[in-house]
Amino acid sequence: MRPPVSHFLAFKTSHPEFAGVLGSGYILTRPETRGPADPKYWWSRLLHGTLEKRTGSDVHIARRSFLAGQNIIIHFPPVASRYPFRTCAMGKKGKKEKKGRGAEKTAAKMEKKVSKRSRKEEEDLEALIAHFQTLDAKKTQVTETPCPPPSPRLNASLSAHPEKDELILFGGEYFNGQKTFMYNELYIYSIRKGTWTKVDIPGPPPRRCAHQAVVVPQGGGQLWIFGGEFASPDGEQFYHYKDLWVLHLATKTWEQIRSTGGPSGRSGHRMVAWKRQLILFGGFHESTRDYIYYSDVYTFSLDTFLWSKLSPSGPGPTPRSGCLMAVTPQGSIAIYGGYSKQRVKKDVDKGTQHSDMFLLKPEDGGEDKWTWTRVNPSGVKPTVRSGFSVAVAPNHQILVFGGVCDEEEEEHLEGSFFNDLYIYDAAKSRWFAAQLKGPKSEKKRRRRGKADDPEGATEEETGGTSAPEPLEVIKEVVSEDGTVITIKQVLTPSGLGVQPPPKADDSASEASSTGQEPCPRSSAMLAVKHGLLYVYGGMFEAGDRQVTLSDLYCLDLHKMEEWKTLVEMDPKSQEWLEESDSEEDSSSDEEGAEGGDEDQEEDSSEDSAEEGADPQHPEVAHGEQYEEYLSRTEQHWLKLARNHVGPDAKEKKVLRVAQAMAKACFDDAVPDIAQAKH
Repeated sequence: MRPPVSHFLAFKTSHPEFAGVLGSGYILTRPETRGPADPKYWWSRLLHGTLEKRTGSDVHIARRSFLAGQNIIIHFPPVASRYPFRTCAMGKKGKKEKKGRGAEKTAAKMEKKVSKRSRKEEEDLEALIAHFQTLDAKKTQVTETPCPPPSPRLNASLSAHPEKDELILFGGEYFNGQKTFMYNELYIYSIRKGTWTKVDIPGPPPRRCAHQAVVVPQGGGQLWIFGGEFASPDGEQFYHYKDLWVLHLATKTWEQIRSTGGPSGRSGHRMVAWKRQLILFGGFHESTRDYIYYSDVYTFSLDTFLWSKLSPSGPGPTPRSGCLMAVTPQGSIAIYGGYSKQRVKKDVDKGTQHSDMFLLKPEDGGEDKWTWTRVNPSGVKPTVRSGFSVAVAPNHQILVFGGVCDEEEEEHLEGSFFNDLYIYDAAKSRWFAAQLKGPKSEKKRRRRGKADDPEGATEEETGGTSAPEPLEVIKEVVSEDGTVITIKQVLTPSGLGVQPPPKADDSASEASSTGQEPCPRSSAMLAVKHGLLYVYGGMFEAGDRQVTLSDLYCLDLHKMEEWKTLVEMDPKSQEWLEESDSEEDSSSDEEGAEGGDEDQEEDSSEDSAEEGADPQHPEVAHGEQYEEYLSRTEQHWLKLARNHVGPDAKEKKVLRVAQAMAKACFDDAVPDIAQAKH
C-alpha cells in the first residue's frame, strides 16, 4: 500500500486520554510507508508507544501544548513508495519539471548523495541478507518437489524455458499489511501437465524483487538475473543489488558471475538479450530519504563475461524505471513509458508516468556505437499508466498488459487499475488495442439458435440481433479474516464474459474456461510460450488494502478468442493484518517477515489461523503459567525478536517484542492443552 497520501493529518484531541500525552518538543519517527490515512490510527500508534521518540526532525508536532479539544496537526514528510512506479508524494499541479544544461552534473551529485546516505542502511540489511544466505547454504543437493501453486506475489520474474514446455518463476515480494516478505524460491510450471514444482538448488541468489530475468538458449538454456532489491520487514529500508547470476537450466546449478564495471545497485531496471549480449537500461536506487533514477545503458557480453557502458548519441529517454524494453524485428531496442520522481521543492516530490517512446539503434550494424531516436507511433496507444507488464509474441509484436494510473490531487491519490492488452507492431510503428473474438463454439451455438428461433421469440430469449451491452461482473472473495474483497470488471462485447455459460455437452477444455479475463492489476508477471500468453499474480488495491494475487491465466495469441483460467485466486491466501492490530502479532509472522522460509511458505496454503502454535517454538507445559513459560523460554524469544527488529534496536524494544511473541504463542497453546485434557 502507498503511505498516507496527505502531507498533513489534522484532527482534534477530543478524547480525554489524548490530553497531556505529548510534552514540549516531542518528535516522532517517520511512520511506516504503509498505513491508513486515518487520524485514529496514528493516535493509536502514538499512545501505544510504537512511534518512538527521536532527536530528529522527521515528523514534527506543530503545537507544544496539548489540551483536550485542541486542533493538532501532525506533518508526515513524503516517503518513498514501495513500488518504483507509484506516486507517493505530490507537488502542485501544473508545475513543470525544470531542465537545464547542468542536469548531468546535478544527477552526479545526487547519485553521490544517495550513495552516502544509503550506505549505512545497506550495511544494516547486509547482515539480514547474510543470515538468509547461511540458511540457503544448508541446501547441498537439488530437490524437486511437486507443490500447490506459489503463494501470492508481485515484482517476481516469469520466464519461458527455451527448450521445454515450462515456465520459470523466481523471487518476488508480498505484503500482508504489517510485514514485507521477500522470496528467492524457484518454481517450475509444466504447461502440458498444468502442475507446479518447487526446485531447491544449492547456492541461490539472495531474496529479491523488482529484478530482471532473461532467458537465452546457450548451453541447454540459461536464466540470467541482475539486480533487484531486498526490503526490510517493515518496508522502511532497501538494499539494491548489483550482482549478476546465471541459472544453468540443463544442470540445475546457480552461478554468480563476478565482473567489474557493471551497473550500480538498482531495481526497476529493464534487461533484454540482443544477439550474444545482455543490454540493461534505467532503474532506480533509493534510501530512506533520497532516491535517484537512471537512464544509463550497459551491455554484458555472453562470450567474454565483461560489462561495457554505452554512450549512445542523440537525445534519449529521461531517467526512469518500470518501462517497456524489447528488441524489435529490425534489431533495434524499443523503450516506452515508465515512471520517475523529481523533487520539486523540499519534502515534495512530483511523480511522472511517462508515455514517450525511443529506439536504441546500432550504427551501421555494429555493436559498439548506438544512437537514440525518438519515435511517435500511430494507432491506438495505451492510456497513461505505470506498473504495466511486457512480453514479446512469436511474431515479434510487443505486448503490454495491465498497469495503474494514479490521479494526483493536493491531498488525495486514486489509482485506476487496468486489465487491457495493447500490442505494438514495430514493423509498422503502430499501436493497437487487442480485441478478443470470443469462443467459436459459442458463436456456432448462437447461429444454430437463431436458425431455429420460433416466431415471436424475443430478442432477450434468442440472444438478440443487436450489439450486446457491456456486462459488469462483480466477484466477491472472502479472505480468512472475514474481509470481503470486491472485484468489479466491465466486460465489453468484443471481450469476454458476455456469452452464456457452457452447456453440459461442451468439451472439457471449454468448460475449464471461466469466461472471465484477469481482474485489473499491476506488477503482474508475463511470459509467452508456443504462442500462448501467460499472466501470473500482481496486485490491486481495495480501499486501504492491498490485494496480492496468485492466479494464472493464458491467452492464445493466434486465435485471440478468450482468456482461460489455469489457477484461480485462492481466498485463503488473502491475508491482511491491519497495522494498528499489533506489530508483534505472532511468532510465525515475525519469522516470515524477515524474508520467509521456503519450507514454511510452501506449507502456508495448508495452514489456518491457528498457525500461532508453531511446533518449532517451545511448547507450553500442562498447568504452566505465562510467567513461568516466559522465564523458561525467554532466550528463544529474545533471539527471534532481535533478528526481527535489527541489531541497532534498543534492548527495551527487543524485550517488548519478545514478550509479545511469547504471549501470542502461549495464548494460542492454552486452548489446545485444555481441549486435550478433555
